[in-house]
Amino acid sequence: MSIGGSDLDRAITQLRACKPIPENQVRELCYKARELLIEEGNVVGVDAPVTICGDIHGQFHDLMELFRVGGDVPDTNYLFMGDFVDRGFYSLESFLLLLCLKVRYPDRITLIRGNHESRQITTVYGFYDECLRKYGSVNVWRYCCEVFDFLALGALVTGAATSLTPTDGPIAESIQSMDIPDADCDIEIETLNAQGEIMYRYARNSDSQSSAASQANSNAASSSPIAPTPSNTGPAGTGATSSANGSSKSETGAVLCVHGGLSPLIDTIDKIRLLDRKQEVPHEGAMCDLLWSDPDEIDGWGLSPRGAGFLFGADIVKCFNHKNDLSLIARAHQLVMEGFKEMFESTIVTVWSAPNYCYRCGNVAAILELGEDGSNAGFVRRGNGERGGGGRGWVLGSNDGPNANGMSNENRRLSSVLGDSMGRPRDGPGRRYRVFEAAPQDSRGMPAKKPVADYFL
Repeated sequence: MSIGGSDLDRAITQLRACKPIPENQVRELCYKARELLIEEGNVVGVDAPVTICGDIHGQFHDLMELFRVGGDVPDTNYLFMGDFVDRGFYSLESFLLLLCLKVRYPDRITLIRGNHESRQITTVYGFYDECLRKYGSVNVWRYCCEVFDFLALGALVTGAATSLTPTDGPIAESIQSMDIPDADCDIEIETLNAQGEIMYRYARNSDSQSSAASQANSNAASSSPIAPTPSNTGPAGTGATSSANGSSKSETGAVLCVHGGLSPLIDTIDKIRLLDRKQEVPHEGAMCDLLWSDPDEIDGWGLSPRGAGFLFGADIVKCFNHKNDLSLIARAHQLVMEGFKEMFESTIVTVWSAPNYCYRCGNVAAILELGEDGSNAGFVRRGNGERGGGGRGWVLGSNDGPNANGMSNENRRLSSVLGDSMGRPRDGPGRRYRVFEAAPQDSRGMPAKKPVADYFL
């Protein structure tokens, strides 16, 4: 049975109701998806505006909540950074729905590979067993694994606006309105909750403000968590470390999206394009690193406690961004209790989109919206992320920050978030984070662990 046109729309409707589609339709769907995906390069080009999402992990009802908060396909252009399956109860419905949407609206949804889109990992963490339980055979698991091999390894977003058009909405009750910059300011970052209420807004510093703030930092008490801003030390990549300022000459940039992180074998995006991705995820090498690595507060490269990939520091990110003319790296792969976490002076961000992970972690989730640059020039002032103070300060989205002491937990979660009272310069693409919680319990049903017996009289 061919799956196309009205058949595809019926399959989408059935999957949205969290009901698996017949095995023969899965086979046809996976075949059509492979036909589409094989035409995409290892690094997919994506034009802003786009909404970037992190791990889903089979939490189907939370995926529906994500679409409610961020807008439905095809009205919203989505980029999912992998880990669609495992852990959650509905990996099958989640992945097949995203695959149906990809086939139905190929230009409105981009799927890249995560470390869980792997035969070895899915046999351990749930997807294999789920397919066997729901279909009585592993055929569907095999079809999906063949699709995994064709998923891109990354995406490059161009045309993102430098600043945001502020949301015309109410301010969340827990936030003091005096802490929200005026809407006529040059807004760089805005955080909204699931009801569209403003939780945080950050106005970009002007160059004059930045230099004044840098002077203020140098005179600050030694107990300040923000290091004094050093003078520029030359182009990033020529001895610049995580605490160096680097060069400020590059003025354009794109946003690279990968599931995990960087690799010591990859110093240019072109090298990602040359990889042979149509295979099971290797145990080591560049492809493995892109799906498994994590940023960490270290210098250079380090061994990963995951047993695959590497840890990498701010200096690695700055050099890579500078060499590839990037303004930001977006990645997923790590649970973040606040839904998102910016590091290394906002040169890299982790986005996590599975709220209450594993139905017990209690975290919130987030999605990242990048707006479209009206001039279509993709102008981003920070091209390599090297401007500003030391890279060892607090991180956006964490509970630690320069103003963390004495704050309520609610306000600390969004961090001193951008509570940049010392005024460090931060120049990147305009970013709007939408933070949401797990779908209401009454909207989800717990699946049977064993298949329901068929009785024939």
